[in-house]
Amino acid sequence: MSQEAAVFGETSPPGKSLYTPFNVIAGIILIVGFVITILRFTKGLGAVTNLDNNYPWGIWIGFDLMAGVALAAGGYVTSAAVYIFGMKRYHSAVRPAILTGFLGYALVVVALHYDVGRPWRLPYPFIMQQGTTSLLFEVAACVALYLTVLFIEFSTAPLEWLGLKRARSIVVRLTMVLTIFGVILSTLHQSSLGALFLLAPSKLHPLWYSSYLPVFFFVSSVIAGLSMVIFESTLSHRYFAHKMDETHLAEKEGVALGFGKAASLVLAGYFTIKVLGISMDNNWHLLGTGYGMWFLVELLGFIALPCFLYAVGVREKNLCLIKWTSGLTVLGIILNRLNVCLIAFNWHLPSDEKYFPHWMEIGISVFVVTAGIVVFRFIVTRMPILYEHPDYKDSH
Repeated sequence: MSQEAAVFGETSPPGKSLYTPFNVIAGIILIVGFVITILRFTKGLGAVTNLDNNYPWGIWIGFDLMAGVALAAGGYVTSAAVYIFGMKRYHSAVRPAILTGFLGYALVVVALHYDVGRPWRLPYPFIMQQGTTSLLFEVAACVALYLTVLFIEFSTAPLEWLGLKRARSIVVRLTMVLTIFGVILSTLHQSSLGALFLLAPSKLHPLWYSSYLPVFFFVSSVIAGLSMVIFESTLSHRYFAHKMDETHLAEKEGVALGFGKAASLVLAGYFTIKVLGISMDNNWHLLGTGYGMWFLVELLGFIALPCFLYAVGVREKNLCLIKWTSGLTVLGIILNRLNVCLIAFNWHLPSDEKYFPHWMEIGISVFVVTAGIVVFRFIVTRMPILYEHPDYKDSH
């Protein structure tokens, strides 16, 4: 494909049918999700969820928000590596990571509307609320500000696409400031999401409850960011390789090896502080219980094992192993957030009073993820995300 075709977003030969398996499946999911959305905002939470007084936070918070924010951390992790620590060899990973982060945070805000309702009152806490010491206020403020930072960082691609050179040059000059601001905001709200559960010591199982929860959430977000960059890069090289220039194709191996090595080291540290958390609270005896066995599945199967596999993959330069390990690690982060928010929450309740999401709750989560994939696909096939725009090669 010519560079001109890539710039103007030509993604398929003329006459190709729109009724591809992806388009059909995505279309069905979006239609069903739209119908459930109407039911949610016209009939209320009770019509589409299994939430109650014991479980006011369901899968929309546990998965869409808690896991979504962690998995969107690739933006600040990659920007910090390239612009603050000077690792220019990973520059090709910045724009895809920023796009993934921006879409991730945008979809978190969208998903939050389903849980909270009344989207027209979204600015209310910033205008009326005086409780600025609230953790929820701090999370809301940081997420709102960081979403703005991500939008500005991402805007260089659409500005190049639209040919707005002057506006693009202004944004580029702000790169370092935006990166530093983004890292600060991410450190605050990633840790504060964990701090929210410090308010519920009697509800969260002791193996997951710890005074180090803010540290756990922040460190695991770094792991999630590193792994998501590898995971997203793997999928992009599989489905959008025709949109990539020589630079992106040449640097893909280095990105996987470098981020895999970093993920292995951070996972080792994360494993260590998780074990220290058990020791500090003297909860060793709980490992022999049913919840203890489940905790060990998370600790050994989704922290220790990926740490080992990443290390082996980097040492042997086994890209396939690194890519599969990134998927395993992403699943581990999702499992951890679901454990803290849902599975190990209200652990003392009998099984018949436990929360299990309504199929419509799951449908909305699938709808939100699908919408993100569709938007991501639209952007990378039209804008200079996976290649350098020919008019700006000297300024990248």
